[in-house]
Amino acid sequence: MTSKLGSRRRLVALAAAATAAVAALTGCGSSADGSSDGGGAINLVAYSTPQTAFGSIEAAFKKTSEGKGVSFKESYGPSGDQSRAVAGGQPADFVNFSLESDVTRLVDEGLVASDWNAGEHQGIVADSVVVIAVRKGNPKHITGWDDIVKPGVGIVTPNPASSGGARWNTLAAYGHVIADGGSEADAEAYLTKFFKNAVALPGSARDALTSFTNGNGDVLISYENEAILARQKGTDLDYIVPDQTLLIETPAAVTKKAPKVATDWLNFLFTKEAQTDFAKSGYRPVIDGIQTDVEGANDPSNPFPAPAKLLTVAKDFGGWPAAQKKFFDDGGIVPKIQASTGKTQ
Repeated sequence: MTSKLGSRRRLVALAAAATAAVAALTGCGSSADGSSDGGGAINLVAYSTPQTAFGSIEAAFKKTSEGKGVSFKESYGPSGDQSRAVAGGQPADFVNFSLESDVTRLVDEGLVASDWNAGEHQGIVADSVVVIAVRKGNPKHITGWDDIVKPGVGIVTPNPASSGGARWNTLAAYGHVIADGGSEADAEAYLTKFFKNAVALPGSARDALTSFTNGNGDVLISYENEAILARQKGTDLDYIVPDQTLLIETPAAVTKKAPKVATDWLNFLFTKEAQTDFAKSGYRPVIDGIQTDVEGANDPSNPFPAPAKLLTVAKDFGGWPAAQKKFFDDGGIVPKIQASTGKTQ
């Protein structure tokens, strides 16, 4: 199986301070100057969903000559919030976000090299796809995108204002209409119905999963790996890979002042061992030749089926800069629809 999602400075600083405070309280603090303590620690800042996968991958890395004696200081949260926090001063040696634009923000701030995505895998360490999770037994008889905008179906999805996962979800929902032959007006009408049916817009993909498992809504729009991981942990839910869905590509980079061991860690993520661990946590590997059963998948022996139509941001939305401007920036399609439906938080 193989695969192929002035005032501004003050706000950024406040976000960084808040994240640093949380990190200190949870034991995920970092060195004040942004470098690893004595070269033996890596400040890892990531979006909310890869925490479980990194747990096993870190253990494997520590068994290598490059990783011997290395420790990790970790911070997880909504992708956009994490990126803004690093831009505002949150120490980071290695970052893994949900969106390319959250890395390029750090390039623009001079914290990450402009060629961070010049390698074979273009900086993408793991893939996933957007799926529709439903209650066990699928009591609402959901089969795809059209069913979730019917009256009486409550949708849980993270908020596009803070979550990278939400942006993947939203583009997948919009894009399926175009893939089915609809117009952009049809796709916007669909998104309006989508947000009207939203009953919860949590801050991150992980918070959205928690909201759903706590009883909110009838469907959860999520990463495939989140649905698989939830089932691995005993959560009673089913999930559907829609016929038309979006490839989620999660980027990672090291910061300019990071110690060499952070680059060693990044390189390790592309090894067969690390990619197998990603797969076991529900992510689609980015290298060929990974063969493993995946507990919690619909078919553990064939865990990552190819959708009939797999959209990509590059091919179907003109890349992240164009998609960001058209859909998510102030005045974009999604903020307008959220405002018109009253679903802004």
